[in-house]
Amino acid sequence: MLSDERSPPMGTGKGIQQLALILLFAAILAGCASSNNAGGTSGIDQMIPGATKWGHYNGEPVTKWNPDGRTMTLLTELRYTDPHGEVWLAPVGSVVDGASMPRYLWSVMGGPFEGKYRNASVLHDVAYGEHKRPWQDCDRMFYYAMRCSGVGATEGKTMYYALYKFGHHWKFPIKRAKAVKYEGALVARGEEIPRAIPVNPAEINQARNWISNTDPSLEQIEQRAQTEAW
Repeated sequence: MLSDERSPPMGTGKGIQQLALILLFAAILAGCASSNNAGGTSGIDQMIPGATKWGHYNGEPVTKWNPDGRTMTLLTELRYTDPHGEVWLAPVGSVVDGASMPRYLWSVMGGPFEGKYRNASVLHDVAYGEHKRPWQDCDRMFYYAMRCSGVGATEGKTMYYALYKFGHHWKFPIKRAKAVKYEGALVARGEEIPRAIPVNPAEINQARNWISNTDPSLEQIEQRAQTEAW
């Protein structure tokens, strides 16, 4: 009788298997919850390409003022991966001055290297100086990088509009840092297009109100900038 009492009751093995499955399912749910919380981290802190809506940064820009009093030299590398997986690099030794943005915007947002705009401004200055990519791509990168740094939608889109309409663009998109054939001649970099008119603050303010009220897409902003009278 003692041996019978010590024997495991029928169905115990099946019950243990069911309990193990329940514990495993609970562990999976806990792991998913943890992953979802991690996904809420800001774009600057994310180090996994494509993990956030606006991309992510690697590095932090450290600069020193140059003797001319208006330019700065980058002492550390700044790398940014945009939402499409394209990598944008501002290498050590890059010289920046904020000139890739219309100066009027400085009075709207503060200096180009202040606060949330700093990383995007550094990258945009370098990209505009190199002319290795189409200016349209550079401006989009600037918008995504601003949003990654925490700049709001209305502010970021207003800047994008101003850059698209009044920026210092070049005549053709160049994909590589080598000579390409353009209009029958070999050229090594894009040629800048002189703007016919200065920045119009009234148009920027009107565009800002429109953006605030309608939240247009970047494509709609581009269309407005292209169709407005010059």
